[in-house]
Amino acid sequence: MIKSMTGFGRAETILQGIKISVEMKSVNHRFLELSMRLPSVLFHLETELKKKIMEKCKRGRIEVNIKLESENADNMKVNFNVEAARGYFDALNRLKTEFGLFEDISLKTLASFRDIFVVSTEVHLSAELLEAVDNTLREALAMMVKMRQDEGAVLYQDMQERLGMVKKIVTVIKSRAPQVVVEYQKRLTDRIRELAAGYSLDDARLAQEVAIMAERSDITEEIVRLQSHVKQFDELLLSDDAEGKKIDFLLQEMNREINTIGAKSNDLEIARWVIEAKSEMSKLREQTQNIE
Repeated sequence: MIKSMTGFGRAETILQGIKISVEMKSVNHRFLELSMRLPSVLFHLETELKKKIMEKCKRGRIEVNIKLESENADNMKVNFNVEAARGYFDALNRLKTEFGLFEDISLKTLASFRDIFVVSTEVHLSAELLEAVDNTLREALAMMVKMRQDEGAVLYQDMQERLGMVKKIVTVIKSRAPQVVVEYQKRLTDRIRELAAGYSLDDARLAQEVAIMAERSDITEEIVRLQSHVKQFDELLLSDDAEGKKIDFLLQEMNREINTIGAKSNDLEIARWVIEAKSEMSKLREQTQNIE
């Protein structure tokens, strides 16, 4: 069954006075792109955590934010970046000189620059804490995957309806195709008789002209291939291997066949149905951009 690339998941765990929070969100992307924000104590786990996500997701841009926050105020420390503070102080002094200002640079002014101060939490990693991080990540990941599956089910229903419309249109075109030749023969015969003004007609020559036209406008092969593509499309939506890239390729082939049918048929009614089919395929392609 198809899955969407849009999803969100969040999970929290409290262990040993540390609150572990994991937040994930994913959006459409041509490939799989992972972006992770981790506390420094977990940097060494980044590759391992990414592998767990890659096992469940094939495409999409996924942002992961993991936080470790102490519930004990004694574990929190506030440090300041001396170099950053000095840089701000020097910059403010240059501004005073440049514009002839005389106001003193106060502590309150420097404190307004947030990146001068760094709040850190002392976290002592233990096997239990690492396991809790792993479990919390899996919980958030499962929630996001579930959301992608649920949205995929909605996409499936919409795409099935549109694919059903394409099937009906192909059936109508298939039944209409033989009638096009018959009508052409009648129009050609009537026109020649009108122009001949009573002269006898060469039936063999007339039959030859009709045969040439029938061969040029024959869309049997295109209809057979289009029906095959529609069947594959239907099966792919239900398979475990359903991927947006495969579905997009099938839609390209379906568009190629319907365009050829429109070009060869030389019939107004078929042309109208071709436009309807292309409209449905365009909407299918829009939905395909959301499929993993």
